[in-house]
Amino acid sequence: MDRTPQGPPEAGRVRRNRDADWDDWPVADYLAENYRSLHPCDVGVIRHHAAVYRRFAPGGLSRTLELGAGPNLYPLMLAGAASRGVDALEPSSAGLRYLRGQLAHGVDDSWRPFYALCRSLDPRLPADCAEALRRVRVVRGTADDLVPGSYDLASMNFVAESVTEDFAEFTALCDAFVRAVRPGGTLLAAFMERMPSYRIGTGPVWPACPVDETALRAVFAPRTTGLRIAGVAKDRTLPEYGDTGVLLLTAERPVP
Repeated sequence: MDRTPQGPPEAGRVRRNRDADWDDWPVADYLAENYRSLHPCDVGVIRHHAAVYRRFAPGGLSRTLELGAGPNLYPLMLAGAASRGVDALEPSSAGLRYLRGQLAHGVDDSWRPFYALCRSLDPRLPADCAEALRRVRVVRGTADDLVPGSYDLASMNFVAESVTEDFAEFTALCDAFVRAVRPGGTLLAAFMERMPSYRIGTGPVWPACPVDETALRAVFAPRTTGLRIAGVAKDRTLPEYGDTGVLLLTAERPVP
């Protein structure tokens, strides 16, 4: 299975989100490579995100967003104590099928260690993973469909940097992410650090925008307050996607 990162199929052509067939996203290969076991980088992301959700009382968040939810369930699990309702916004038909199937029929056994870790870090989560996920509503849509100020908290994990090679489009996606929360609302995100366009399994090359902490600060500092960025070391147990680790972000939307 060739997992070597590849450049754009046409030299010199910058591919944008609309240029990829996200309805054909390889869910099975993506899960096999990344989420069929609990990796060290998952532990780092979950610890970081759980600490944010613990700031809020149980049910203290009326409505939260998972932007570009995809087939990664642990961000949805983590919201299960603090949020009374979670919108999992996803544009891909393949991602929507997986999410809806997991919510309707129960999660794959491979997700159980992830939920056990989430609950160990936030014991307020329900004993049953299905109960935590009962708050989730799967919504087909993109960042363009977001109504500004709709959410108390917005979460985004490995999305904006993984769908375009155009830094301007990356910035626009992050801007929509920020504006999705009400003034004073919380932003929580994870980004692959310096990841070039990448391959999942033996499928096509998907567009990505390599970003580092400097790039994230350039995008988020003018749009947020309380910006904090932390790092997780490169995870050698994962396939080689060309990244140098994970960057974790928290911030708030400014109050006028």
